[in-house]
Amino acid sequence: MAEQTSEKSSGECPVPSGILVIIGGKENKGEQSEKDKNSDNVLPLEVLKTFVDVIPKKNAVVQVITSASGEGNESFKEYKALFNKLKIQDVRHMHHQERNEVIQDDVAKRAAEADAFFFTGGDQLKLTALYGGTPFLTELKKRYIRENIVVGGTSAGAMALSTPMIISGNNEINSEIKVTTGLEFVKDVCIDTHFIKRGRFARMAQVVATNPTCLGIGIDEDTAIILRNGVEASIVGSGTVIVIDGFHITGSNITSYDEHHAIAMRNLKVHLLSRDDTYKIPQVNPPHK
Repeated sequence: MAEQTSEKSSGECPVPSGILVIIGGKENKGEQSEKDKNSDNVLPLEVLKTFVDVIPKKNAVVQVITSASGEGNESFKEYKALFNKLKIQDVRHMHHQERNEVIQDDVAKRAAEADAFFFTGGDQLKLTALYGGTPFLTELKKRYIRENIVVGGTSAGAMALSTPMIISGNNEINSEIKVTTGLEFVKDVCIDTHFIKRGRFARMAQVVATNPTCLGIGIDEDTAIILRNGVEASIVGSGTVIVIDGFHITGSNITSYDEHHAIAMRNLKVHLLSRDDTYKIPQVNPPHK
């Protein structure tokens, strides 16, 4: 399929040297159902193998960050075993429960030592509340801009990489959606995960309608976006990525809808992408110099 892109002119923007691996959650961990065995679509460990494959350094150090999870040790053990299976031997663990722990810990050193970072699932708000404004996040983002490192996240860990970041809201068309600032590895892009499985199109459309500068990207389970140069996305995995583009919206009732009137909008643009498709994220809101 030809590359999909939105019809907007590019603005100047810093070009990151790092790579993002943004996973929709529930990535295949080597298991195969009877149905999968008869299908060429579900490939065991495809998404996690891609994360490992894009790490440029041999004998890489991978830092697994489980702070979003309420079961950090269990989550780390699972991912450590998987990364070991994929030939990564030096897998390290970072888990914090309180912001004071982050401030007292030498987290900036951890950010400087690893070649790849992997945020697990759980609660994305924990990640922003714990690490926002810390030396760890500053060092990690500097390295992402300047060095060829890999930053990945799955489920909540993927949602936290974006800004804006959804923190609550169900899938009903008139429900209240709450958003905050994410970790800002991608800006003016809202990422949602488990997108098709949990029927999250309606809530993402609402986010986009509130400010059409923002692009909405919904990622299916066992599916990931590999983002290079900050804007060049390629798709891996067995599911679908849905891009919701509000740049061409000609009208909506987002400022006036209520329980008696469902949300409406016109000329919302949607792309459906799958394995091997590419997409270039438009830069319509250049940062201040």
